[in-house]
Amino acid sequence: MDTAMSQQNLEEMLDTVVREVTESTAGIRLYHDTQPPAGDLCTIYISFQKGLRSSLSLCAEAAMLKRMTQNFIQSEDVTLQDLEDFSKEYFNVVCGRVAAILFKTTKLAARFSVPDFYQGRYSPEGFRDQFVLTYSSDQRENAQLTHHVPRRDEDEVTATTTLT
Repeated sequence: MDTAMSQQNLEEMLDTVVREVTESTAGIRLYHDTQPPAGDLCTIYISFQKGLRSSLSLCAEAAMLKRMTQNFIQSEDVTLQDLEDFSKEYFNVVCGRVAAILFKTTKLAARFSVPDFYQGRYSPEGFRDQFVLTYSSDQRENAQLTHHVPRRDEDEVTATTTLT
């Protein structure tokens, strides 16, 4: 049984899932970009409690999350609570797909926490960024998906994500 996934495979899997879920749930197509989100930001954060020793965050411009919410609920009138509720559910779907793919690939079940929503950019304490995927939407709104891993001596860092 394979209990490790290369960083490259993990990046590719997360990229595919985020792009597919964003388009299918909110009708927004994401493209690779180098421009990080700026201005009014929101972050959705989730930690894996079993499977991966890591966490994920999606930091996006509030305008992008608002448009995603509007598309999903099919209404121009969106409250901050609507935006937060949609964002957390959207990230639940993303992470559910990730957990399913991880199980299919490695035969190990991944469990994750309930998503947290933050206004602004959020980075978890005790973690470092292993990699960041940067996107621009079809209307030039920007977002970044970050895979966080526990901090440890740089000598121990490898390009393989070990599953538990």
